[in-house]
Amino acid sequence: MAKAWKTPVAIPAGIDVNISEHAVTVKGSKGSLEQILHPSVEVVAKDGSLLFSQRDGERKSMAMTGTIRALLRNMLTGVADGFEKKLQLIGVGYRAQAQGQVLNLNLGFSHPIDYKIPEGISIETPSQTEVVVKGIDKQKVGQVAAEIRAFRPPEPYKGKGVRYADEHVVRKEAKKK
Repeated sequence: MAKAWKTPVAIPAGIDVNISEHAVTVKGSKGSLEQILHPSVEVVAKDGSLLFSQRDGERKSMAMTGTIRALLRNMLTGVADGFEKKLQLIGVGYRAQAQGQVLNLNLGFSHPIDYKIPEGISIETPSQTEVVVKGIDKQKVGQVAAEIRAFRPPEPYKGKGVRYADEHVVRKEAKKK
């Protein structure tokens, strides 16, 4: 992926991309996102795809061009399809329930945890031990999922805690006498 910035990004059908001097705005069926451009990066829409180039030949601007390309590709995917992260609650009595803009978590503490859901994110609980975080901004979806997981990360002896659906927890053997 050393020269990923040279690969154009295709614009899906039904997505509107507006490029200004300092920012790119992407509008789709699920919403709208905006990304501020680095001064050394130039973005051009041509033939249904986005082309990226650097304004100068420095190494840092080449790296920033690749970063902006990845961010814009994630924005296009987000406004077209959206992103989701699935979490599982493993443990006796561990429960989750979404009520409006608050996620109620019972994770074995003496008190329930009320997590306020940020704007632009929707959380569903298909069952009491499953949490699905959805949104159009990949970074925000990942951050919310990480914050929920941080309340009770999986522990290595019994595997109890909040984990990602595809996460594998390496179990340790208990101490023996």
